[in-house]
Amino acid sequence: MRQFLRILRYGRPYRRYAVLNGVFNLLATVFHLLSLLLFIPFLRLLLGQVAAVHERPVFTWSKQGLQDFFNWGLTWLIDHQGQLGALGLISLAVVVLFLLKNIFRYLAVSAICVYRNRIVHDLRSAVYDKMLELPLRYHSGERKGDLLSVITNDMQVLEYSVMYSVEMVFREPLSVILFLATMVTLSAKLTIISLVLLPLSGLLISRISKSLRRRGTRVQEKSADLLARVEETLSGIRVVKAFNGEAYMRRRFERENELLTRSSIALLRRQDIASPLSETMGAAVMAAMAYIGGSLVLGPDSTLSGDSFLGFIIIFSQLLTPIKGFSQGWSGIVRGGASAQRVFDMLAVENTVKERPDARPISGLKEGVEFRDVTFAYDGAPVLRNISLRVAKGRSVALVGTSGGGKTTLAGLLPRFFDVTGGQVLIDGTDIRDLRIVDLRGLMGIVTQDSILFNDTVANNIAFGKPGTSEADIRRAAAIANADGFIGQLESGYQTTIGDGGNRLSGGQKQRVAIARAVLKDPPILILDEATSALDTESERLVQDALFRMMEGRTALVIAHRLSTIQHCDEIIVLDKGTIIERGTHAQLHAAGGQYRKLCDMQAFD
Repeated sequence: MRQFLRILRYGRPYRRYAVLNGVFNLLATVFHLLSLLLFIPFLRLLLGQVAAVHERPVFTWSKQGLQDFFNWGLTWLIDHQGQLGALGLISLAVVVLFLLKNIFRYLAVSAICVYRNRIVHDLRSAVYDKMLELPLRYHSGERKGDLLSVITNDMQVLEYSVMYSVEMVFREPLSVILFLATMVTLSAKLTIISLVLLPLSGLLISRISKSLRRRGTRVQEKSADLLARVEETLSGIRVVKAFNGEAYMRRRFERENELLTRSSIALLRRQDIASPLSETMGAAVMAAMAYIGGSLVLGPDSTLSGDSFLGFIIIFSQLLTPIKGFSQGWSGIVRGGASAQRVFDMLAVENTVKERPDARPISGLKEGVEFRDVTFAYDGAPVLRNISLRVAKGRSVALVGTSGGGKTTLAGLLPRFFDVTGGQVLIDGTDIRDLRIVDLRGLMGIVTQDSILFNDTVANNIAFGKPGTSEADIRRAAAIANADGFIGQLESGYQTTIGDGGNRLSGGQKQRVAIARAVLKDPPILILDEATSALDTESERLVQDALFRMMEGRTALVIAHRLSTIQHCDEIIVLDKGTIIERGTHAQLHAAGGQYRKLCDMQAFD
């Protein structure tokens, strides 16, 4: 229930729809009740159980006053239309009342439809915003399948299990109250007996609801596992096919698929038993009420008239419907509790890279970048140890070393993809944690080792983050990155959609588009993480020349395994196991004969 109330908090901006739903449901229930009660006074007059009222009584808002006024109206109707004519008019009135009931029922459904879908819309947006907000450290430790499951499967459960039940939970108690109030006026004794019998069926259904929540949690977990397996397969489909791994991947998928199927069957069995069980219990209660009520009518001390008993049974039979609806709605809420918990658990994840309330703006680079005694650990394991490094404005520094030495992690600290666990990263002498994150990242152009492109046009990928950029500027950036030539040969040029992850382009083409994106941003700080790693020799030379021109006057942090690409840098830093073991120019390090010289010799670089 606590999760359900948390979901409803998202409905505050749309509470007018909830109010309209309540009003329309109230009117629909009143017209429904009137249509059921309309025949009782008519039957009483018809059977001679109530004397005809030929003089108009004084109208009062009491049970007796309403009955007298209604009996007078029916007497007048029978006198003028005859019994068959009066019956026909009453039957027509019942049809009109049912029409009004269904009109207001439709209006109530329309209002709650907007209410619940807007809540799910806002929840989905909140989850997506949270995904964007959380730092890379979180995403590197979570499976994509789990995140995809939260925003797809869990949202679907909330929409169809929880939010669909919202109306039932709030509508059905209103119907129950009105029906019970009417039943009390007909027979208080029978009403009390019904209130004793009904909770017995509710107790059994509540036990099923608890089981539904446990099963629902397992189904969502297995669904996330299946999504993760599919995402993993699609991401690595080239490797799967190259190594004839289809059979192995199929076995892994079938295992996850079988576990999900078994969990779903177990959930649906418990879910499906709730309705027939509640119906059977309702029939048993109905039979008991018929027997008890019949004894009150037929017994020696008759305390209940036949028409009142008939009206009571009609109202009681209608009472079971909202009670059953409420139990189903509550089961839906309980079943969706597991999904709601997963959603709110994700929304509750703390963003470790926070912007301070008094963060300062920054518009440019004046002095340079400094890493001052920087330490970084991931889950307690040290990655960087006591790194001190200064990159003056307009100068370039290269980071080299064996894989896993901490090069990419060190570069990722500058745009605050992670935060240091010790020391400081400074820009113009100011700790970057004191700066606005948007302004900080606005100073930087980044080309990653893996070319990250989006399923959009070439032009939109190059202009990513800079909406409204002119086509001339886009073409100029592409020309610098040696991309204009192949883009012009695409079927729609710069308006060609490049597919998921840019898979319609070759590796070298994707890398050049990514470089063009950094060129267009025209940033004062460049971070080049293996920026030319996917290029052929000819394109690499052309792009290197373009990057050299772009780096003039800019502060650059260059990560490279190909040592031929960084010999022009002002300083080269050699990292090993998170520490600086060598530093200097290419000539100095090569002459020193240390680790850098070994790396050069391995690449046959002189």
